[in-house]
Amino acid sequence: MGDTGVSGTAVEGLEGYRRELTAYCYRMLGSYAEAEDAVQEALVRAWRSMDRFEGRSALRSWVYRIATNVCLDALASGRRRALPMDLSGPSEGGTPPALPQDAALWVEPCPGDDPEAAAAMGESVRLAFVAALQHLPPRQRATLVLRDVLRFSAREVADLHGCTVASANSALQRARATLADRRRATDGPAARPCGDSVRQVLAERYAAAFSRYDMEELKMLLHVDATLCLPPYAKWMRGVPDIQAWLTGPAIGCRGSRLVPTTANGSPAFGQYRPRSDGTGYVPWALQVVDFAGDRIAGITAFRDTERLFPLFALPDHLGEEVRQGARA
Repeated sequence: MGDTGVSGTAVEGLEGYRRELTAYCYRMLGSYAEAEDAVQEALVRAWRSMDRFEGRSALRSWVYRIATNVCLDALASGRRRALPMDLSGPSEGGTPPALPQDAALWVEPCPGDDPEAAAAMGESVRLAFVAALQHLPPRQRATLVLRDVLRFSAREVADLHGCTVASANSALQRARATLADRRRATDGPAARPCGDSVRQVLAERYAAAFSRYDMEELKMLLHVDATLCLPPYAKWMRGVPDIQAWLTGPAIGCRGSRLVPTTANGSPAFGQYRPRSDGTGYVPWALQVVDFAGDRIAGITAFRDTERLFPLFALPDHLGEEVRQGARA
């Protein structure tokens, strides 16, 4: 950075925005890895242009303008990430999935190891919300996140986009209407507030029930219209009977799994490890992100790309035989 003319203080000031910019770019792009790349590109552009920053807007607004442009460039191809329920209707739980699809098709989970930050982000970082955002045109997507999540003013957003305040407000209204239509179309469990203590108890009960493969206990924990989806497969299910049919049918090999707790998208999540066939331990199988509605589990998204996701979530690459022995004790 020595040839850019940027002072250490300026670089430190820009670096202080990295975390919030990553959350913003994640909502824009639907991929945590792509968000990290976009933020790095945005900060490099900002560092190189710092000597031309004239201070006519706040530094934060200026950096967000650069990050927004990086995201808009990345979205110019028109490719949109999704969750399985965005692509087709639910399927029967007793049938195996078709072949996996390209990983670039799916909205991905993001790590969240800071409970205070996760609480502050609330619904705005939930998988379902991030997936719904992908239905918006990119500029509307940016406008809605900047206004409704990050609380930028209409004037700030207009300046960022280089448009009038009236145009910025119109884009916001259209984006809100599209999201409202998406919520009505999905017709899933209502996302009623769920306190942290309730979520924690539900998550612990779910992990214990799944490890025991206790279908009756899982039935008690799941909302009647709960969903289970399985990216990179397009298959997803709605309702307790089909979820249980999946678990006791095509997914019966998950019996005896161990779940290691983590956090994703502001919700409890688990690294699922399936038992080896030779009984010598457990291998990574899925990252389960759990969503809640009131006092029930509303959805489970099981991401199978463990080779890439488990290191991102600081999950071990295997569990040993001692876990099995401890479970017997």
